[in-house]
Amino acid sequence: MTLEASNRQLASLALSLLDLTDLSDDCTPEAIEALCARARTPHGPVAAICIWPRFVRQARGILGASSPVRIATVVNFPSGELTVDDVVAETTTAIADGADEIDLVIPYRALMAGDEQAVREMIRAVRTACGETVVLKTILETGELKERGLIRNASHLAIQEGADFIKTSTGKVAVNATLEAADIMLTAIRESGRRVGFKPAGGVKTVADARLYLTLAATIHGPDWLMPSTFRFGASGLLGDILSIIEGRESLAAPAAY
Repeated sequence: MTLEASNRQLASLALSLLDLTDLSDDCTPEAIEALCARARTPHGPVAAICIWPRFVRQARGILGASSPVRIATVVNFPSGELTVDDVVAETTTAIADGADEIDLVIPYRALMAGDEQAVREMIRAVRTACGETVVLKTILETGELKERGLIRNASHLAIQEGADFIKTSTGKVAVNATLEAADIMLTAIRESGRRVGFKPAGGVKTVADARLYLTLAATIHGPDWLMPSTFRFGASGLLGDILSIIEGRESLAAPAAY
């Protein structure tokens, strides 16, 4: 995929990288059924659905054991303030219910207070619970960390403790994914020398938005890095714009302001 790709090519790529998300507070079993149906589009499946832990067993029953759509769920979400034991219990139950991927909110307030060890212990414990096969994404909540140094430090801590992805946001705070945070996190991945993925989440609503993040990632890591094992979008509204463009109904939406 080149940086000069057409909107339709970009939309097809974004579809393959999408974690189609429903973490609404009033989510229902009926909404999960609809989400699973939307995840398997006529143009191919999304990478994953991202849902509350209480719906993982239902989603696994709908999608089946061999679905190309992976099931991601969230733990320590959205506060980042549960105990390590509670988060490990959440993780273990979610995996038993059929989760393929765990999106963990780090204890970011502890990090802001200077407690790096709390972050390390949480990630290390959940990494152990995930084992070798379950993907671990760590949510840094960059809109709350705010400072470049804190975002960079959180990125490196997560990478050092075995995260498979670093993710910007929960989508539950005032500031979620931004290009500035993305640049810091993508650069931290490059600095680490490890093959770790990146997931912007919250506020990516159009293919025009997606292009900005894909271009940034390709500039830092190369266009071959844009694949589901190293890049995901966390979004609830992006799929509609993706399908509109793939089907020839060009989006008139402008990218969000960053």
